Amino acid sequence: MLYDARCPLCVHLRGWLQRQRQLVPLDLVPAGSAEAVRRFPELDHAATLREITVVGDLGQVYRETAAWIVCLWALAEYRSRAHWLTTPAGRPFARGTVLAAARYRAMAVPPCAPGSTACATPPGGARGPR
Repeated sequence: MLYDARCPLCVHLRGWLQRQRQLVPLDLVPAGSAEAVRRFPELDHAATLREITVVGDLGQVYRETAAWIVCLWALAEYRSRAHWLTTPAGRPFARGTVLAAARYRAMAVPPCAPGSTACATPPGGARGPR
């Protein structure tokens, strides 16, 4: 999962994900970092700073609502909730949660200008458990 290391909400959720029992290991990499670019050269890394992005172990790319659902699916305590979020009843809730997080991010994180050093993440960034 690529997360915005400049965003307090994203960093908080990264920590929360790390503390959960994972059925599928999550590797949490700062979006736009040298590590992200090295591991996923085919991605639009500017886009990964705008929207949550998850890359599956077979190269599948999930963005926005689907990415959040995949993260929950990887967790032992939330897998059934992730399945529910993909249903017609759950999908609006999942989308609303992602939109609320995006609104928060828009207020908490200044937009990145192309080439701006203010948006740079540490080389390699922090990595979560494997």
